[in-house]
This record gives sequence, structure tokens and C-alpha cells, in this order.
Amino acid sequence: MPSNEQRRETAKRKLERQLENRAERARKRKQMTIAYSAAGVVAVVAVVAGLVWFTNRDDNSTDNTAADTSTSEQSAGVMPAGRSTPLADTVSCSYPTDGGAASKPNNPPRTEGVPTTAPDATPSISIETTQGNIGLNLDGTLSPCTVNSFVSLAEQGYFNDTSCHRLVTGSGLQILQCGDPTGTGTGGPGYGFANEFPTDQYSESDPALTSAVTYPRGTIAMANSGAPGSNGSQFFLVYGDSQLPPNYTVFGTIDETGIATIEKVAAGGDDGSMSAGGGKPNTPIDIKTVRID
Repeated sequence: MPSNEQRRETAKRKLERQLENRAERARKRKQMTIAYSAAGVVAVVAVVAGLVWFTNRDDNSTDNTAADTSTSEQSAGVMPAGRSTPLADTVSCSYPTDGGAASKPNNPPRTEGVPTTAPDATPSISIETTQGNIGLNLDGTLSPCTVNSFVSLAEQGYFNDTSCHRLVTGSGLQILQCGDPTGTGTGGPGYGFANEFPTDQYSESDPALTSAVTYPRGTIAMANSGAPGSNGSQFFLVYGDSQLPPNYTVFGTIDETGIATIEKVAAGGDDGSMSAGGGKPNTPIDIKTVRID
């Protein structure tokens, strides 16, 4: 039989093991608590950052801008596949003056009998730039009033000899923005018009309007200031899947030659000069002419 001394030694070793195990469990609980707390902080920061990108705009600014929402990339939803209900064969459009002077002389587009079916509503556009050609296929079956305005301005030479003033190369927003004769992001044609697809596929109170959806690579969309009816002449060309609230009117697609031209410019980066994200392209790109094919 074990002696009292042996029993005491066995009991001592058992107690030491118990204390060591208890300390190890406490250490692991502390590590897990720190890890969960850190994850919670990161999640809160990401949500706040995303909201700041969506809402931190000067309501008095005329800068027509697609906000950088790259922090919301993981939660982006899916762009509606198309209109829930087809439009009538023709629609009426409204282009009221926006209270500012036109950055370049132009006449407002027609307002009646605007087509919504091919081929009249789906013209092909050739943009000649200093960095290469960009082909566009406009889609008036989705956004007829937007296509009507773009074609009207193109036919008047409004976009000729203008610069693409903003480039964004973030992982969640990859765009080249053009259409402002002043090259500052504040110019326009002197009139405005309402958002169309995909904005009009949501009710005005739908919370999805403040959530990000993916604007696919190759999309053409209108820039705006965030205020109703603030579309004008500025548009952006999406060269990589981008996350934005569905408040920017989609009105066509870019061909692969155009994507290659934009990617060449994007490879040079931007100067980071714009508070909403991105800046002027380090590789300047100017629009020489815009032709309706």
C-alpha cells in the first residue's frame, strides 16, 4: 500500500495539473474574447465606413459623382436583370433647366415620342479618344430618356474635345468618368432629368436604394450629385465590377476594345485628388469625337 508520503505527492501532482488546466482554459477564453471583440470592432467600422461613403456628400455641391463604396463589396446585391414591366413603344421625357449655365452650348433633347424598342432605342456609339477607341451599345429599352439625352448631346458635338476627369481604381469601384466639358466634375448641359433603370425598379421607400448592388464590368451609367433630377451630361464607364447603390442610371454597355482602352488608362493610376474617391488619371484621356454609327 502507498505510504502517506506517496499519497501526498500524488495529490500534489494532481492539484498542480488541475491548476495548470484551469489556467490554460482561462487563457484560451481570454484569447477568444479578444478575438470576438476585435471582429466586432472591424464589423462596426466597415458598416460605418460604408454609410459614410453613401451619405457624406455636400447637398449643395454640383459635383456629379459615383461615390466610392469599396468597403461594402462583400455585401453587394445583384443588379435587377431588367425591367419588371416593359415600357410603351414610345415615352415622354422631361429635361427641365437646372438653374445653372450650360458648360458648353447645346439645345435640350426632344421630349415626345422617344423610342424604347430596337433599333431606334439601341444605337451604337464610337468614341475616339487620345488613348484609343471606346465602343458603346446604348440601351433605350432600359433608360430611354437617358439614351435620348446622350445621343442629342453627341449629335451636337457636346462631348468632343473634352477630358475624362476622374478615375477610380479601388477593388470595389473601378470607373472612368467623363462628359464634363469643364473637366472639374461640376459641369453639365444646363438641364437635368430623373433616374431611370435600375432606380425606378424600387419604391422610393425601399431600403435597397441605400444598399450596394454590383454594376458589372462593361456597364455605362450616369453620374449624379445624389439629388433628384441631377443627371446631366456626366457618365461613367465601369471597367471592373463595382459596388454602388442603385441610384445611378444604367444605359448601355462597353465593347471589349473600349474596356482595353480604359484598362490602359487605369494601369497608370490616378492622382487621388477627389474626396469621393480617385482623382484625375495619371495617363490623361481626352475625347476627340463621339459618333453615332
